[in-house]
Amino acid sequence: MSADIVRFDGVRRRFDHQVVLNGLDFRLNQGEVYALLGRNGTGKTTALRILMGFLEPHAGTTTIFGRDSRHLRPDDRDRIGYIGEGHRLHHSMTARGLIDFEAATRPSFDRKEALEMLGRCGLPQKKGVLFLSRGQRAQLALILAVAARPELLICDDPALGLDVVKRRELLDAIIDFLSERGGTVLFSSHILSDVERIADRIGILDQGALIVDAPLSELKERVRLRRWQPRDGQPLPEDDRVLRSRPVRDGFDLLLRDDDASLQAALQARGLLSEPQPLTLEEFFIALTGGDSSLLPSLDSEEIASC
Repeated sequence: MSADIVRFDGVRRRFDHQVVLNGLDFRLNQGEVYALLGRNGTGKTTALRILMGFLEPHAGTTTIFGRDSRHLRPDDRDRIGYIGEGHRLHHSMTARGLIDFEAATRPSFDRKEALEMLGRCGLPQKKGVLFLSRGQRAQLALILAVAARPELLICDDPALGLDVVKRRELLDAIIDFLSERGGTVLFSSHILSDVERIADRIGILDQGALIVDAPLSELKERVRLRRWQPRDGQPLPEDDRVLRSRPVRDGFDLLLRDDDASLQAALQARGLLSEPQPLTLEEFFIALTGGDSSLLPSLDSEEIASC
């Protein structure tokens, strides 16, 4: 049996002629909180649906608890809490009805705890799911997932569409789940400030594969932004530590990994180099994948250091 809680091995998936996942590989270890990030359409939801066995990969495999996702047994699924995209629930049922249904069908489901959480959130027991707000449905989906006492919690953009208060409540509930049970969490999100608050590791999907798979703390320590002004048309040195370069009016903004003396010397030999700027996760994500560059910190000409 594999020691990894979750594995993706060479997973490929296309829709018609569009390749969505192109050889996706990563591992999730017990007790980790892993955030799967990417721009819209990069395959986050597809990856999680394949992992849950809802979609077939065209190549490669995914496993949970060492078992192929396509062949998960009922007792395997009882160890998993899942919140799908859009918090999809049975609209014809009430919150109380869903709790009763889960209690009747999942041996690990704690009905008493679910009702207590329902009360703490102020959710109506007898109101149909169809008539709940998006925030209320998100809270109910999390209650149903957590009350099953899962070893692994999988959430597909759980805070999508929620206001700041509801997002904070949702994150607090996930943090409580982690602190009380030491569970493992795999989630996707577009809200990078939330990711920074709870994630241990992040994976960034781009063109169907991971371009980053690293501890969040390591990224914050090792990745920096610098402005480089080439001298007399000098080309940018070829170096794997230059993750991305973005042309600007007076040079290039460089996203650098392991910005040590040797790399600085190579850049300064060909131009002027600014002092390093630490990045938030949002700034790092934008610099790496593209997007609204106005969200990146500005580097003034006064910050440029001569060689």
